[in-house]
Amino acid sequence: MKKDGTGGANTNKTGLAFERRTSLEDAFLQADFKVDGFKIYDASELVAELAPKHQFYKFLESREVPWRERVSKRLLPDDAIYSISGNRMTVIEKKWQEVSGSVDEKLQTVGFKIRQYNRLLDGTGVDFKFVYLLNDWFAKPEYDDVREYIIECGATYHFNAVPLEELEL
Repeated sequence: MKKDGTGGANTNKTGLAFERRTSLEDAFLQADFKVDGFKIYDASELVAELAPKHQFYKFLESREVPWRERVSKRLLPDDAIYSISGNRMTVIEKKWQEVSGSVDEKLQTVGFKIRQYNRLLDGTGVDFKFVYLLNDWFAKPEYDDVREYIIECGATYHFNAVPLEELEL
């Protein structure tokens, strides 16, 4: 979204830059993990699998989940990671904003997204966690109710980075 503007074509430029700056792969590399494709290793031990965007559905298909029968439209997580030791899929949705706009309402869809991801993972035995990664715009007091709602729905949120401890590797 353009500063002092109404969004549009520039929304993707600024939002995508935030997504690149908050890359899980980069965070693991900086923490001395090895990244090989979508696999995360601590020394030689496989500890996690990255499953962003369409890779999430490859993860489901590897577990023979009939996802097309469970949801009418795909959800494409900005980032997702499956922790092997925790047997948990953590979906991370990244939201960046610098003026009021449509992202305000997108945060309020957290309950629906949790419902859909739980439908997708039903029967796999995989636990699920939903996390918002927000920029500082959302730390303002006018977002207190939305942040409270995120927690009430069973999700969490962080500003600018997700602590790796949250991913239970």
